[in-house]
Amino acid sequence: MLRYRQEDLVQSTISNIKDRNLIMMGLSTTSEYRCRVNLDLYSSPICQGLATQAAAARHLRIESLIPTEQAIPVRLCEDDYPAWLKLKDIEQLELTTAIYQSTQIERAVIAARIPEIIAFAQSAMKVPNQYLWGGTVAPDYDCSGLMQAAFQSQGIWLPRDSYQQEAFTQHISIDEMLPGDLIFFGTPEKTDHVALHLGDLRYIHSSGIQMGRNGIGIDTLSDSTADPVSCGYFAKLRCCGRVINSYVNNR
Repeated sequence: MLRYRQEDLVQSTISNIKDRNLIMMGLSTTSEYRCRVNLDLYSSPICQGLATQAAAARHLRIESLIPTEQAIPVRLCEDDYPAWLKLKDIEQLELTTAIYQSTQIERAVIAARIPEIIAFAQSAMKVPNQYLWGGTVAPDYDCSGLMQAAFQSQGIWLPRDSYQQEAFTQHISIDEMLPGDLIFFGTPEKTDHVALHLGDLRYIHSSGIQMGRNGIGIDTLSDSTADPVSCGYFAKLRCCGRVINSYVNNR
């Protein structure tokens, strides 16, 4: 009886491998694919924990044609972000010959687009939303996902995560801040939160339920206020940064 069970297990494993290989047929690690719809991407091959989202029309590359039971590794083209795509979502990709090309954007052009970037974030706040770890697609964002989406709405790409965005910006003092600059919060070791400066030390951000508003809101960069959210984030202030160019991918 044990021998038959072992044989059944082997046959089942072989069948699963064949099924996955069939799914992989026609895919290539040297090609570029376009997302037909918004897709969730995960931080692990077992697809537990949202890493990011790929909005419809975003481009990605497949990193390996050897899948796990549930997913294949991919990398988004616009920000070089690695993640895992569920096997069932492969059918939502289409091969594209229009290869994504990064565009250099000068600071003067970015500065001229800041009003629209701020307007995007403020409009997102008016729609019912809640904080979503990994969220980059409306209506639910995480902190860096909102920043990336707001700038991308004007053709400007930022790296995906808050600590990457901090490293990407030109650091400035609080006194130098202008509307559209980014404010970074966290520990002495690493940034874990980012917000968009609106002017007059007010900022808009998507904050979680633990110390924030469980969604998009506006707070003040000050500890001399009765608002516990503003005070809590002020205590975690790390630095401020200015976006001086658009992210250029590594290809």
